[in-house]
Amino acid sequence: MQVQNIHSIILLRGLPGSGKSTLANLLSESGKYPVFSVDQHFTDNDGKYTFNHLQNHIAYDECKKNVLNEIQKRTEKIFVDNTFTIEWEMEPYFIMAKENGYRIFVFTVEHYHG
Repeated sequence: MQVQNIHSIILLRGLPGSGKSTLANLLSESGKYPVFSVDQHFTDNDGKYTFNHLQNHIAYDECKKNVLNEIQKRTEKIFVDNTFTIEWEMEPYFIMAKENGYRIFVFTVEHYHG
């Protein structure tokens, strides 16, 4: 019996500092699978984060384009860690998943226990 690969987009949502990026790195097997976030747009090569609300729409578009590029390569697992505080922010990923035969999973990350 041949096992069919299941292609998945995994959305990690939660408040800033909840551990989304840490969990995404762990689940991606330390980079075996790609992880994208809006924060990447605001982080320089030295790891310094500088948010600019005027570029927020650009950051969201870049994140979606990165995911679509991985879908086109048929990457098995794609992770996205964003706050996704509003439901419609996830909608483009649901559409991309449906149009391209990917399953989508949404995990809410919380940090209550240190």
